[in-house]
Amino acid sequence: MKFHQAQRMEGLSSAIFTEVDNLRKKQVAAGKDIITLSIGSPDLAPAPHIIEALQGGVLNPNNYGYTLSKGLPAFSNAVTNWYKCNFNVDLDAETEVYSLIGSQDGLAHIALCLVNPGDVVLVPDPGYPIFSAGPLMAGAELYRMPLTAANSYLPDLTAISDSILKRAKMMIINYPNNPLAAIAPREFFEEVIAFAKRYNILICHDFAYSELVFDGYRPDSFLSIPGAKEVGIEFHSLSKTYSMAGCRAGMVVGNSQVISLLGKVKSNFDYGIFQPIQQAAVAALTGPQDCVRETALTYQRRRDIIVNGLCEMGWQVDRPRASMYVWAPVPTKQSSFDFVADLLQYAGVALIPGSGFGQYGEGFVRIALVQPEDRLSEAIQRIQSWLGKL
Repeated sequence: MKFHQAQRMEGLSSAIFTEVDNLRKKQVAAGKDIITLSIGSPDLAPAPHIIEALQGGVLNPNNYGYTLSKGLPAFSNAVTNWYKCNFNVDLDAETEVYSLIGSQDGLAHIALCLVNPGDVVLVPDPGYPIFSAGPLMAGAELYRMPLTAANSYLPDLTAISDSILKRAKMMIINYPNNPLAAIAPREFFEEVIAFAKRYNILICHDFAYSELVFDGYRPDSFLSIPGAKEVGIEFHSLSKTYSMAGCRAGMVVGNSQVISLLGKVKSNFDYGIFQPIQQAAVAALTGPQDCVRETALTYQRRRDIIVNGLCEMGWQVDRPRASMYVWAPVPTKQSSFDFVADLLQYAGVALIPGSGFGQYGEGFVRIALVQPEDRLSEAIQRIQSWLGKL
């Protein structure tokens, strides 16, 4: 018996992370030591008070029922207070906050709420794969906005034709950016809000890397800009900020009408986040924040090891001010995938090819800062040794 995929699956490919990890597993099976700088999964543990809250929640026999997708009131209130303290954004915990099973949950489903087949969604290129996959599953047509160094890795809104804008329903943006590690000035968000009002487009901002910032930089929440709530929502996550990636705890905040629609979809799809995880999330958001600052400093030191090491060997890369990634041009004449495959095989270092993030990612690789400093130093030595033989 043969089964055929649904038409809505067209345009989706197997995740590039899986492809690279399959190559990595082959090398490991052959007995090779691989330094994995591919998948952006934090290697740091959550702070002790977060783990203690999770442990306490798991031991409570009353915590094993459905929580429902909205989330516990304690979680919504914690998010509201965290946004006020960190970004001076006022939120209504009841109508402008909704829990997510990781921010990817919301990014995957938001198009189902507002987009009909044939509508256009504006997505960044390069961009994190779910930005495209979610709208494609909703039957949308994608318009890929090039993010290039020439325009400071910001989309050129003036380059989008009126014929596209008349059909556009949503635009997804992401700063600090994955995979580019780019940042956006406040003026860009102001431009985006005016643009959204002019063309009646919902703005979805992925803000998952707001706390992984370096050298004194502090990003603006999209919602901190006047008028943002009228046109947009913002996705956030505890995965990177609090090293809770496997817990799958996140939130969407902003426009109450849109959040209500997303909640309607989610209430039909899931029964919410496991209560002990929500309790750990509350502990993270309301407890001591020294762990957040120390995490950022850890990634800053790792950034410096990679950037300094690559530049010293003649591989020139930018020094990012945020995120947990370094975006680097391929230093050989290979495609990004071929370079990654060879680097993995001959140097034992796993990266992600830029082509996995879109057409404009070709010619680059993403380096995730998810190994201890000694392993990063060893990765630099391996890369230098291999490139020196070419």
